Amino acid sequence: QGRYNQAEPLYLQALELRQHLLGDNHPHVATSLNNLAGLYNYQGLYDQAEPLYLQALELDKRLLGDNHPHVATSLNNLANLYYSQGRYDQAEPLYLQALELRKRLLGENHPDVATSLNNLAGLYYFQGRYDQTETLFLQALELDKRLMGDNHPDVATSLNNLGLLYKSQGRYDQAEPLFLQSFKIRQQVFGVDHPKTVSVRQNLANLRANLSDSPESENFDSNHI
Repeated sequence: QGRYNQAEPLYLQALELRQHLLGDNHPHVATSLNNLAGLYNYQGLYDQAEPLYLQALELDKRLLGDNHPHVATSLNNLANLYYSQGRYDQAEPLYLQALELRKRLLGENHPDVATSLNNLAGLYYFQGRYDQTETLFLQALELDKRLMGDNHPDVATSLNNLGLLYKSQGRYDQAEPLFLQSFKIRQQVFGVDHPKTVSVRQNLANLRANLSDSPESENFDSNHI
């Protein structure tokens, strides 16, 4: 809901309570650090988010060892922060470590693996490494469909991501059906006015601006937008 001002004091209270009741060295404290850091990251308060993410990662490693799913989560969170800041060279090794850990600990067929594939692909996309991006987005999409079914929000995200890649490459005929599928899933799951539905609808509209002679495009616009 974006009610960050209301969320922050609650996250701070939870962190303080956990430190008081459980001590500073407890996995739940690392979770609270990650949660508060995530809030600051979403707000663009990167200088406040980074030390919390680093504390959470160090705490998880110390308490749980290097080979634990929580460590993979903390690695992924810190990588997301660096990605948001455009610090791609620092984000990549963290994303790769998180992906490798998740595959080894959770198996190849796990939703967290699909998340890591999407994250790494997104990084490569912004670096212009499109061949690597496509491979990872396709893997994530196939995995999401196999694990979640064809009409899950995660599938819609993977479809949208792959569509954005193809659109940026001028592969409009391949991008269009992916945006359409993503839109239909999000409309069904979230409703027509949800920000995620609006986002993919806008992606489709932008694409269709380059395909204005498409009869299907005109039909879709008049019926759905």
